[in-house]
Amino acid sequence: TGGHTTEMLRLLSCLSESYSPRHYIFADSDKMSEAKIRSFEQKRAETFSNSQFTLDRIPRSREVRQSWTSSVVTTLYSILYSLPLTYKLKPDLILCNGPGTCVPVCISAFLLGLLGIKRTIIVYVESICRVETLSLSGKILYYFSDYFIVQWSDLKEKYPKAVYLGRVV
Repeated sequence: TGGHTTEMLRLLSCLSESYSPRHYIFADSDKMSEAKIRSFEQKRAETFSNSQFTLDRIPRSREVRQSWTSSVVTTLYSILYSLPLTYKLKPDLILCNGPGTCVPVCISAFLLGLLGIKRTIIVYVESICRVETLSLSGKILYYFSDYFIVQWSDLKEKYPKAVYLGRVV
């Protein structure tokens, strides 16, 4: 929500029209992202005439200030909710940047790959605001992502699998 969506749209603005259709997945309690995405896609359609996208909502895996114990249950529920969606979309690539919503989607895609249904490349870009430590999503997806991108050199030193590209948003 908010900052994560803005960062994601900045990343997407650099992609060619060959990255289509785009499927946006965000939390059902997110009130801002849909308007931001629609505005972005409307501007994109002015440049790329064949711009295609979909919007899907899933249950939020963890609310702000939710207890760790209860967040396990809500995250499992969100993963179960994400599995049929991920199966339906069968994405080639998931590009995500840190909100808790990306964890169930990535784990669902990872499970589909393990089952031999569809192999999806997962690219995780840690938020620019994460200077010294990873977000909780980053700590989880560090192990599931194919490419783990950080925007600060200190994080690259702590996490050797990470790819340091400097500022990308």
